[in-house]
Amino acid sequence: TKEVTFKKEGELTIKKAENDSLLASLNIEIAETDYETETGLMYRKGMDPNQGMLFIFEHESRKIFYMKNTEFPLDIIYINSNLRVVSIQKNAQPYNETSLPSEGPAQYVLEVNAGLSDQWGLKGGDIISYTKN
Repeated sequence: TKEVTFKKEGELTIKKAENDSLLASLNIEIAETDYETETGLMYRKGMDPNQGMLFIFEHESRKIFYMKNTEFPLDIIYINSNLRVVSIQKNAQPYNETSLPSEGPAQYVLEVNAGLSDQWGLKGGDIISYTKN
């Protein structure tokens, strides 16, 4: 199979809830069709630290992700309809099919390289904003 490469489709920033300071600025690929959200980052070799994949769902609900066919570890960040971090599944391991649920309703999910959420000091309530190209 041909390697799938990152396609920049927008930009995303994460700010601290309590003082609005910038935690991270990323280039994002957007997954919003059924096919894109089901496939996600499967079959890819990795991402750069300034890259992420933002999943956009039609409805806010409890989401469950898992790492089937995903070749590199990820932090999975669940985000509610108000663009606030709900919960984080840290260091999800390649090929692991264990369910990794959100701790509350989410409408968006951001996948980034494992370890970045700790590096940023990301916490529940932190604020996401994004633009599409």
